[in-house]
Amino acid sequence: MAEYITYEQFGAIGDGKSDDMPAIVKAHEEANRLGLPVRAREGACYLIGPIARCAEIRTDTDWTGASFVLDDRDLDDYRMPVFDLPPEGEAVPFPLTSLRAGQDFIPNPSGIELFVRVCNDNHRDYIRLGANQDNGHSRTDAFLVNADGSLPSPVSFDFEEVTRSEARRLPEKKLTLRGGTFTTVANRWESRYDYHGRNIRIRRSNTAIEGITHYVEGEEDHGAPYAGFISISDCAKAEVRDCLFTAHRIYWTIGSAGVPVPMGSYDINCGASVSVSFRHCRQTTDIMDRNYWGLIGTNFCRDLVFDDCVFSRFDAHMGVTNCTILNSKLGWQCLNAIGFGTFRIENTEAYGHAFVNLRSDYGCTFRGRFDIRNCVWHPAGGGRSVFSAHNDGTHDFGYSCYLPQEIDIDGLTVDSPDGEGTGDIWLFNDWTGKPEGEVKYPMIPPVRACVKNVRGVKSVGLCQNPELLGGVEFSVGD
Repeated sequence: MAEYITYEQFGAIGDGKSDDMPAIVKAHEEANRLGLPVRAREGACYLIGPIARCAEIRTDTDWTGASFVLDDRDLDDYRMPVFDLPPEGEAVPFPLTSLRAGQDFIPNPSGIELFVRVCNDNHRDYIRLGANQDNGHSRTDAFLVNADGSLPSPVSFDFEEVTRSEARRLPEKKLTLRGGTFTTVANRWESRYDYHGRNIRIRRSNTAIEGITHYVEGEEDHGAPYAGFISISDCAKAEVRDCLFTAHRIYWTIGSAGVPVPMGSYDINCGASVSVSFRHCRQTTDIMDRNYWGLIGTNFCRDLVFDDCVFSRFDAHMGVTNCTILNSKLGWQCLNAIGFGTFRIENTEAYGHAFVNLRSDYGCTFRGRFDIRNCVWHPAGGGRSVFSAHNDGTHDFGYSCYLPQEIDIDGLTVDSPDGEGTGDIWLFNDWTGKPEGEVKYPMIPPVRACVKNVRGVKSVGLCQNPELLGGVEFSVGD
């Protein structure tokens, strides 16, 4: 028996002119049937044409030395991924009726480690405010359950009821995608929110993506957005290493509120996933070029790690529970987040009007703590607040909105536009926005903030409007 499967065995030409996708699909079908790895031919250029086909990958795949061209002009189905790593095995019965925030144990009769996703379709969260306003999403959480029922990271939300749940065992064997240079020839669709899924979709837990490069060519003055060339969803323990990505050009469209909005397009997207890491990853486009959107967006994720990454932006739209950013550099769109748990930022350099932008369209909420150590902040546009928040308390986001409950800063150098040792900064801006009428949904203030070893400014204050945070335990030291 052969040691591996090749695309050429099933008719691939690899000349960059012939559509090789039918052969690629057949090769992976045979590899899956036989349990054999797939290996691309070094020097080959495989064209993936606009006719929608998806290759299902269930075995290790090595694309090292080969290139792929994804022609996204004149697509017949923009939703279908090019490569799909589906979940392994059947779902495991795991009935749940309710959960509480902070719960760290769930009876696990299966006796095996599980990835679990739960929803309450009768409660709406993340009821978005602003130019892209919407009616929110079902209350959602995803987490790991150990064999003994303990949770490595506790539940984020109260679930008065669980209307849907799914549990899957984690595969014992890691599946690895390695190497390959991919070039997307950008679509020419109308600039509206038809997110294209021509990507590598990972839904299998225990997966590694190593040494992949992705370029984008042919962007014009219009086009539809992409939902991530690497799209990780509904799984746990995915690792992305030594990869190179490309940010997408910003297009404009009309948002749901009827006003023009810049339209985001991502090269990395993560949704409802747990224990996902990005290590030693970069982007081809300048992280300070304002013609290009931020590189990564996440929703409903938990336990994310970024180590030695250089990205134009990190963005947690609909809540991240526990995130660590180490030894990294963030560009013009900086760090945007709402969520829960512990957000750790260490040895990281960041640009932006604030060091951390707590997303106002989702209420600026973070129910947990920030731990910032040995970082550098380059304030843009006269920014003077480490945390930016704007929530006047008049909108119901579906949950109570918290400012970070605990903040520890030990080592922050501010590359101040006023010059070394001059000017003041605050932890928080005046977020109230001077609302008209009753404040029905007030922000819950921090409990404690400790600031040490801040350089490049004259002083550090708690808030631009001191009346807002009068009861917070606040200390500043060297």
